[in-house]
Amino acid sequence: MSSDVLVSRPHYASRSVAQGVQEKESPMEPEVLQLSSGSATAGYRSAKYTPAEWFSNYHTILQQAGTDQHKAQSIQQESKSLYQDAEAATLKTQAEGTRLLGERLQDIHYWKSELQRHIEQLLADTQALSTLKTRLEKALDATETPYAIATDNLNCRTRRLGPDLVRDSVEKELLKEVDLIRSIQALLKRTTAQVVSQIKMNREVKQTLEMDWSDKYQAYSFDDHSGRYNNMSPDTRHHPSSAAMLDQVSNRTVWIKFTQDNLFKALQEEQATNSLRVLVEHVLQDTTEDLRVQCSSVDRAFSQRCEELIEAKTQLESKLTQTLEQIGAQERNIVALQQAIHNKEAPLRVAQSRLYLRSLRPNMELCRDEPQLSLEGEVQQIDATLASLHQQLSEARASLAHLEESRVTTEKDITCKTHSLFIERNKCMTHRKRYPTVTTLSGY
Repeated sequence: MSSDVLVSRPHYASRSVAQGVQEKESPMEPEVLQLSSGSATAGYRSAKYTPAEWFSNYHTILQQAGTDQHKAQSIQQESKSLYQDAEAATLKTQAEGTRLLGERLQDIHYWKSELQRHIEQLLADTQALSTLKTRLEKALDATETPYAIATDNLNCRTRRLGPDLVRDSVEKELLKEVDLIRSIQALLKRTTAQVVSQIKMNREVKQTLEMDWSDKYQAYSFDDHSGRYNNMSPDTRHHPSSAAMLDQVSNRTVWIKFTQDNLFKALQEEQATNSLRVLVEHVLQDTTEDLRVQCSSVDRAFSQRCEELIEAKTQLESKLTQTLEQIGAQERNIVALQQAIHNKEAPLRVAQSRLYLRSLRPNMELCRDEPQLSLEGEVQQIDATLASLHQQLSEARASLAHLEESRVTTEKDITCKTHSLFIERNKCMTHRKRYPTVTTLSGY
């Protein structure tokens, strides 16, 4: 049986196959036909390699092993350099992140402290405004007493009698006091409304600051906890999606501006509160002073009016006494005049009787002699005296009537003055003693 040509088997490097590396195809060598000899192989294809194949095989293995070793060493050096650089870069990046977190914590702490300070200031301002609101309400309530006193004084003075119902300085001052109290009440109401509005605005801004402070408190807690993480922390986990950029997130500039705007609003409200507090203090002080000044003016007018009434009453009483004395004297004068007239009746009858008897003389004896002339003169004198006495008596009676009228008028006027003095002094001025004090009018 003739010998067949032996074909070499394909070579596979076991290590390369294990590592998944495809072996480079070696250039095709020309096939060497080796004839096998021996009776053992006669008529069969040989399964043995040739020496050349044997040398080629292990030289290939040695060459591939050297190449693999060199490549492995190169990869090891590159890997060592890579993970050393990666470790250093990671540590550096982590340290930078930790440092930035620390700076961020400082920023958050600063703004959180500013927010806390303004929150406390707004709280104090709101409490102060609440106190001023209470004072304004008390001051407004306190004005009701002066208003009631002034209106009661005006009503009482309408009960004055006759000529004493006059629009004097007291009434003018009382009307001024009523108008002043009304204007002060309107001012206090407007000021109270401003305080209530400012308290509402302070609370709204305070709520905004508190929300911002709460957000920063949580952010500070998160960043502080984040800064405490290290490579040995047992509670770290993989969160792949957290590294992605979030939509609609703020940057540092917007973040700072947001808090600055909130603080600016707070500062505006604090300044407005301070201005309003000064205004309220001035309002309370000025209204109290105005009320007390007007009260003093009314009291002075009342005192002056009472003095005028007392003086007028005294003069009237003195004049009434004189009038009564004159009435008594005039009554006595009338009695005396009547007696004088009565006393002239007898002499007149005597003289007239003498003239009558002498007129009965006969003839030539009816003569106008000296006794006749004397008697005629006496009768004329008595008639003239009686006429004068009657005239005087008429005047005395008219005077007595006038004196009586004057007495009645004076007594009525004294009664009016007494009544007016009672109203002014016992009603009005006594009532005005209940006028609120400066402390009460100031809202305390």
